[in-house]
Amino acid sequence: MPALTGTPSDDVPEILATGRTDVTTIFVSMSARNPEGRDAEYIEWHGLDHEAEQHRLPTLRASRRLVSTPACRAARAASGGQYDEIDHLMTYFFADVAGLEAFETLSLALTNAGRNAYRLGQPFHASIPKMPLLELAGYHLDGTAAAPRIKVGADVLPWWPARGVYVLLERGEALPTQLIAVDGVAGAWWGTGIPINAPHPNSDNPGLRITYLFLDGEPAETAERLRPVLQRRWDSLPVTPLLAAPFHTVVRHDWGHYLP
Repeated sequence: MPALTGTPSDDVPEILATGRTDVTTIFVSMSARNPEGRDAEYIEWHGLDHEAEQHRLPTLRASRRLVSTPACRAARAASGGQYDEIDHLMTYFFADVAGLEAFETLSLALTNAGRNAYRLGQPFHASIPKMPLLELAGYHLDGTAAAPRIKVGADVLPWWPARGVYVLLERGEALPTQLIAVDGVAGAWWGTGIPINAPHPNSDNPGLRITYLFLDGEPAETAERLRPVLQRRWDSLPVTPLLAAPFHTVVRHDWGHYLP
């Protein structure tokens, strides 16, 4: 990444005074690979149709689709149980948890229009591949931070062109301060699990902490630099890792770029 000049936004009150994020809720969908190898077809449909439609919702602020690769899998520092099957992760950032109700209403309308892959876990339109859904979960945004070297403020990280995201799912609370100092980590957003009404039950989500580390380094390589830092974190703090895994950001119009 080129060296950027000037004072970081988070150190300039006049920049922050022009606008702060109003995101309060992170909605996460975690899926396994399509058993027939049709992942790219699903991602293409989702990017060209489903994800775009969500941005008509008045409280939706951003969205991001992530995908794992064999190299990313090999670089995981923690992965177990149902989380070991995760290769796809879709995230929506809402300004209000009430936005999830409109999200569900839109999903039903798209289903009735023949535009949804599935609803309530049942196939709806045969031409759209089904991805094995592992978990739907909601998190309340608790904090944000950006590495000073990237200059942009933590408020805008979901819109910043990250190469990928390192996803941490932990039981227990710990700030990501030391993680942001790792080369290749540009910043973090983190939040605590909340109960949500969803068409699929979420796991024992309340009390869990999710952290998104936005990456400008190659995800698998950055994951290896994070590994010893994370191990010290887990050894010294009352935090239990459930998932610690790097993911690539999906490449638009090259939907299968990061698929094996």
